[in-house]
Amino acid sequence: VQLVESGGGLVQPGGSLRLSCAASGFTFSRYAMSWARQAPGKERELVATISSGGSTYYADSVKGRFTISRDNAKNTEYLQMNSLKPEDTAIYYCSVFVSAFTYWGQGTQVTVSS
Repeated sequence: VQLVESGGGLVQPGGSLRLSCAASGFTFSRYAMSWARQAPGKERELVATISSGGSTYYADSVKGRFTISRDNAKNTEYLQMNSLKPEDTAIYYCSVFVSAFTYWGQGTQVTVSS
């Protein structure tokens, strides 16, 4: 299993970013995919999940601002982040639970600052 995130960067408060996670090594369409984040000095927290059927879950802190999606033809999941706040600053990771193990990507840094 390999997960590769991209799309992070520096953005001003109120701005937008779109993260991507390219997946390989498993049958992407059959598994739920997630995004989590870890800010400095804090524990990693789940941000959003999308099931194989397209059902979604969002943490309260991002509900209404972030949108998770997937393209099974491209083996890629996305996280559209709008109305970004300084407290959204973190390393963002994609993950998948396959064969009783959670796999993580290397992460992509998102910094929200003026």
